Amino acid sequence: MKNTALTHVHESLGAKMVPFAGYNMPVQYEGVNAEHETVRNDVGVFDVSHMGEFFLKGANALALIQKVTSNDASKLVDGKAQYSCLPNNDGGIVDDLIVYKIADNDYMLVVNASNIEKDWNWIAAHNDLGVEMINASDDYSLLAIQGPKAAEAMQSLTSIDLVNMPYYSFQIGDFAGLNNIIISATGYTGSGGFEIYFKNENAETIWNQIFEAGAAFGIKPIGLAARDTLRLEMGFCLYGNDINDTTSPLEAGLGWITKFDKEFTNSANLKTQKEAGVTKKLIGFELVERGIPRHDYEIVDANGNNIGIVTSGTMAPSLGKGIGMGYVKSEFAAVDSSIFIKIRNNNVAAKVVKMPFYKK
Repeated sequence: MKNTALTHVHESLGAKMVPFAGYNMPVQYEGVNAEHETVRNDVGVFDVSHMGEFFLKGANALALIQKVTSNDASKLVDGKAQYSCLPNNDGGIVDDLIVYKIADNDYMLVVNASNIEKDWNWIAAHNDLGVEMINASDDYSLLAIQGPKAAEAMQSLTSIDLVNMPYYSFQIGDFAGLNNIIISATGYTGSGGFEIYFKNENAETIWNQIFEAGAAFGIKPIGLAARDTLRLEMGFCLYGNDINDTTSPLEAGLGWITKFDKEFTNSANLKTQKEAGVTKKLIGFELVERGIPRHDYEIVDANGNNIGIVTSGTMAPSLGKGIGMGYVKSEFAAVDSSIFIKIRNNNVAAKVVKMPFYKK
């Protein structure tokens, strides 16, 4: 089990620690609902240092990224980030990731913790272009400072204008008295905020300064359980739940990051799938009766016939109702379609809804 540079801090704060993606991670501090509301209303800090960071450098760095990712990275300008995925050869997804353009011939890819080795091997296997690849995952810490008060709370720590930083942009500059810190507006909660990348040796200094600066704004540490409820209310996919090696980006509603004006891994087959139409789709649903949907629960029609499976589900703290995502046969995917979730042998009524579930 790996520790992050801040594991001892979480333990000293009384966090409940759990194994996650091979790391010892804080799942909650005071409780999921309270932490969820802190991020929705004020500001909270997640240690997400388990995420992976790869740097790709050289004249062919963009060409390699274009080859292995589904989105069009040629559209990126310096200081912009892009959500994308790594398609596999079988119509599924190796991982979803964020591509950051630092400068021409200089990119950072941020990948999921559970897939660091898999993604590295996949990209390396396609690197016949002489691109310099650096896996810096073990050297970097990452904090997500999320919530509507994040910019105001953190502004005293940096000369970068946080309030006016556009979504999916980033800057490299000063933070908490240190230089060369990557500050990125790429949150996973739907409540605004920043993600801050820095070397492990600076982790405790930065953590302490963040909490000092944020004290007047009610800042609190937040665990991974609330991160999951926050992202689910926004309808954001979680790799391993809502997307995986067997789900295509088109089935997952990720057609918007699948650009067929370039060639990439398996693009011809995915284009054929787009033209033919998918047979199953990822939907959002809410229960119209009481209950909590969970991962792997069956989705059935009015006659009890299996039509799909729940990939993520929870009792949404901001909404006070059971919500979830799941794959269903395409004919049941239209908004307002009636479906049923099998919860302990009861078929609980639900309806398909447009995501995000939570609207500010």
